Amino acid sequence: MQSSFQTVYWKNRQVVMLDQRLLPYEEKYNRYSTVQEVADAIQTMVVRGAPAIGVAAAFGVALAAIEADGNEERLLALCDVLAATRPTAVNLFWAIERMKKRISTHGTAPQEVLEEAERIKEEDIAACKKMGEFGEKFIKDGATVLTHCNAGALATAGWGTALGVFRSAVAAGKTIHVLADETRPRLQGAKLTAWELRKDGIDVTVISDNAAASLLRAGKIDAVVVGSDRIAANGDVCNKIGTYSVALAADAAGVPFYVAAPVSTIDMSCPSGDQIPIEEREADEVTHINGVQILPDGVPVKNPAFDVTPHTLVTAIFTEVGVFQKNYSESLKKILQP
Repeated sequence: MQSSFQTVYWKNRQVVMLDQRLLPYEEKYNRYSTVQEVADAIQTMVVRGAPAIGVAAAFGVALAAIEADGNEERLLALCDVLAATRPTAVNLFWAIERMKKRISTHGTAPQEVLEEAERIKEEDIAACKKMGEFGEKFIKDGATVLTHCNAGALATAGWGTALGVFRSAVAAGKTIHVLADETRPRLQGAKLTAWELRKDGIDVTVISDNAAASLLRAGKIDAVVVGSDRIAANGDVCNKIGTYSVALAADAAGVPFYVAAPVSTIDMSCPSGDQIPIEEREADEVTHINGVQILPDGVPVKNPAFDVTPHTLVTAIFTEVGVFQKNYSESLKKILQP
């Protein structure tokens, strides 16, 4: 099975993105012709999800090659514009560094740069399918599985990480039921996960964030699978705010807590989750829902976009190169060191 939509792609010298801010009410594709437009789209969450952000940035560098017109210094400066958009998702920096390396070895010709961006996109889809194949073996037929935020085709170039595991389970002939946390404050679970799974015919029910612990304790959930925006060298996992709470509840209930993420999400230069920068987003994400104010005027807001789940709570990490289980400091180092 394939996802029935595209998240980000290149067409006619433009970067095309499905505007995820409008889902599930409107399915609209925006076209961007400049690096600044792509940077703004990443910053304002037209596109979101670490792998998808990396792919969007790679295509942004392809636009930069056109804008720079052979001037490598200008091209690298435009890369810095893209890198300044989101601080937490390591795939953003990984993709830009890979594009820079390609430029340093093959030059600034726009077609060469675009070909590398297309490779990053295709490799992301292939990686998601491979990690889905690894991960689905941990999901039993008939299982009820919980996920938090959106780690699906919308968060990648296609297929998905956590939701890719579910897609692979369905493709393998398994019957599963997905519970999707609504994921406050931006409601990615309610708006995005529910939309894409329903669109692709996968059984899904949305629950409020504060229902997850109770359902885990009651034995109503067989496994938790989430994505990640950055994984530290020791296996600490940074994901959408609220993930840590789910991991704690799963651990207390004896339910496995799995993470699905490509190798590009693993940051071996970051010793632990304590060193991961946590993005603080605008207050209006909390004070308003769909443009309607829900807080009294003048009440201060704290709005961290991510939290860190310690590696001790992670049962396994699914990647495109295999499954890591415990002793992450050694296993990640062994497979990922140059």
